[in-house]
Amino acid sequence: MMKTPICDFVKKYAESDALRLHMPGHKGISFIGPEPLDITEIDGADSLYEASGIIKESEDNASELFGCPTYYSTEGASHAIRAMLYLVSLYARERGGRPLIAAAMNVHKAFLSAAALLDLDVEWLNFDDREGYLSCVIDAKKLDLFLQNGDKKPTAIYLTSPDYLGNIADIEAISAVCKKHGVLLAVDNAHGAYLRFLTPSQHPIDLGADICCDSAHKTLPALTGAAYLHISNTVPKIFVSEAKNALALFGSTSPSYLILQSLDRLNEYLSSGYNERLSAFVERVKKFKNRLAEAGYTLYGNEPTKITLATKKYGYIGTDFAEILCKKGIVCEYADPDFIVFMLTDEVGQKDLSRLENELLSMKKLPSITAARMTVHRPERVMSVRDAMLSPCERVTTANALGRVLAQPSVSCPPAVPIAFCGEKIDEKTISVFDYYGIKELTVVKE
Repeated sequence: MMKTPICDFVKKYAESDALRLHMPGHKGISFIGPEPLDITEIDGADSLYEASGIIKESEDNASELFGCPTYYSTEGASHAIRAMLYLVSLYARERGGRPLIAAAMNVHKAFLSAAALLDLDVEWLNFDDREGYLSCVIDAKKLDLFLQNGDKKPTAIYLTSPDYLGNIADIEAISAVCKKHGVLLAVDNAHGAYLRFLTPSQHPIDLGADICCDSAHKTLPALTGAAYLHISNTVPKIFVSEAKNALALFGSTSPSYLILQSLDRLNEYLSSGYNERLSAFVERVKKFKNRLAEAGYTLYGNEPTKITLATKKYGYIGTDFAEILCKKGIVCEYADPDFIVFMLTDEVGQKDLSRLENELLSMKKLPSITAARMTVHRPERVMSVRDAMLSPCERVTTANALGRVLAQPSVSCPPAVPIAFCGEKIDEKTISVFDYYGIKELTVVKE
């Protein structure tokens, strides 16, 4: 069983009779409960971005679990995405070139803010017509042709896998193509921290990715904000030597020690039979999915612990389906007109899994809704992401946005995946997509 140096230090301090004449201002007095364990960088507590003590020991434990250099973030995968792209940018500039990222179009909006702040050139990968905006399948053979025939070779290919609907990319095949052409592979694995603990591992680093980030809080029992930055053992040394600087560049100087303790305790949890528990849970979910399919449901995606239902074929608009379940006390992760998404972890016991199954199987199947999903297209790009995001802007209704240039992603979280990209000129078809997904206002460049 792994040690928990951060938790042990904080517990000892909380139980001492110390007079807290340091931050935070609550002084360890409970207001909502966890304040006695909420500390700052006092003597012995180490410092996240200059770790040499208990935090380094804990990160070393996480590195052992993930089989690669692993670093903590207390500000979610959004923080780690920015750090990841900074490292890719640094690598490109060290080699004397401008960073160019070829990215699948279902990026998290944190990618766009990083592109603006780091002045990255972005080329969007779109090999097939996309229905909806949350998925963007990248085929390894088509990627090979793209890299072979492109005018300029990108610094890195950037993927989101698993995506919000539960599609896992063929990272192994894509990685082989990237290595063939000498480009990096960066993966937003926010929804897939648990993939490392499957047998065999399906984690991007194990399948050949050069750098990736995970949200520990999305699929592991960690507090919200707990995240990882992972770096392959095979990449140039600059990635490891500058990893802490990359995180410090975008991170708060007051990282949460509550979240650090959560990550620290997670090491102990993951090292104590988690692989076996996860394997058993995945098997239960697989059988559950089979029973849903037998009952007439259409399932989407191939992620082992996520259940995504294409509800129109069962006779329901996805958001209506979610509302019905919510009234019964079952709250989904996400719903739109076409899909409802349930994120499951081993913390969902058999009793609650059966409750979900009973409710889903009791839903009356209605005649299929034949309306097709909204096809997403790329409007004309007239400004760079950076110029658009850093320009003076204003809010307008979607109906009045025709011909305007999008300045901000204009999507909430979840899913925080842009429908159109900053710098694109909004056309009639794009407006219809925004309307379809219920986006009523947009932030556009001021004229």
